[in-house]
Amino acid sequence: MKPQLPGSDLNRNLKIISVAALFAGAAILFLGCKKNNLEEIKAFYSTENLPKLEELDFETLYTDSGQVRFFLKAPKMLQYESDNGDYFEFPEGLELMNYDSNKRVVSSITANYARQYLADKKWEAKNNVIATNAQGDTLKTELLIWEEKKDLIHTEEFVKIIRADQIITGIGFTSDQKMQNWKIKNPKGTIYVSLNNKQNKDSVKANTNMRIPDTPIPDNQPLNLNNPQNP
Repeated sequence: MKPQLPGSDLNRNLKIISVAALFAGAAILFLGCKKNNLEEIKAFYSTENLPKLEELDFETLYTDSGQVRFFLKAPKMLQYESDNGDYFEFPEGLELMNYDSNKRVVSSITANYARQYLADKKWEAKNNVIATNAQGDTLKTELLIWEEKKDLIHTEEFVKIIRADQIITGIGFTSDQKMQNWKIKNPKGTIYVSLNNKQNKDSVKANTNMRIPDTPIPDNQPLNLNNPQNP
């Protein structure tokens, strides 16, 4: 009989335990990766990530008490349904005009990206946001929130306001939606300059030439100008 060396049973048991632990670890890693992959795939293909509606070269009018209030145009509009509330997304930016009762542009907003939350009547514009009023004052920032219910436009980001004779910078901004009564929360500085007033006036004048149909539109309902049969 072959002699048994001291400690051989212990070494063999340790090897068995090590191999078992290795397989157990591999199994846990495999199951973990499989679970993560399934969750990622499920999230990717979730219907919440897919738009309910997509339209290109989108144009819409909004009215209030029979009066045209806003005109919106965007290269692309996506409509989503969500448990947190339905919303429109404008991934390629938008241009929004605000009209008075005489169909004159009193303010406008452009941005490279925006969302409209329907239930809250709230807009969120991001990336190269530019807002102007009838006097030609121009606001530039990277984030701007517009709350229709409160008639409020605001941001906590850095802002620059360009006027006919000065440039004002600061952090934080609030205004009414016509951009008439505005203030900077934390002003950083003012530079007095001489700008081309004619250029500013021409810009505002060009906006007022935006076409507005005379056909009555239901209050607070959008009208797709590219498809009049489906208001």
